Amino acid sequence: SKHEPDGRVILAEFETLRILNTYAPNNGWKDEENSFQRRRKWDKRLLEFVVQSSDKPLIWCGDLNVSHEDIDVSHPEFFSAAKMNGYVPPNKEDCGQPGFTLAERKRFGAILKEGRLVDAYRYLHKEKDMECGFSWSGHPIGKYRGKRMRIDYFIVSEKLKERVVECEMHGKGIELEGFYGSDHCPVSLQLSEGCKEDK
Repeated sequence: SKHEPDGRVILAEFETLRILNTYAPNNGWKDEENSFQRRRKWDKRLLEFVVQSSDKPLIWCGDLNVSHEDIDVSHPEFFSAAKMNGYVPPNKEDCGQPGFTLAERKRFGAILKEGRLVDAYRYLHKEKDMECGFSWSGHPIGKYRGKRMRIDYFIVSEKLKERVVECEMHGKGIELEGFYGSDHCPVSLQLSEGCKEDK
């Protein structure tokens, strides 16, 4: 409930599964109450939720504001070394582009592991795709031109992974084809129909 005033969480309950849509807070650049600490609390609460909700399969989607692995960004070295106005956080795991700090990536990995969740896109797409493999792109002018991150996801319970037929990002290229006026492009998921036994 503490996150509801921001409109960051929508949970839909169905007979055979739950769908969770979240807009995760941006980590920010400095260890302040409205950035690093806020994101740590968010990740802790998300982990608690997915572990406590394991009685039903889960589909978790939205702007999760994290790129889990090097393959999930176009330029890992650039994002790892990014700074805002030269500021360097005291904890080296908090250094770098928000969404690609080691601390965020570790917490996200823990949520997936402990929640028994699978990244649907990466489950199907093992290789890096510089044209269609990213859902967010920085400003088209300046040092961020052509620098992209995959921060929008469909995450599914391990119980559902064999039903993942397709998970695609509908934007591509340095000119942001398919981004429709946003710095994010749509992501879609298709599952095969479940058997009656799945209930």
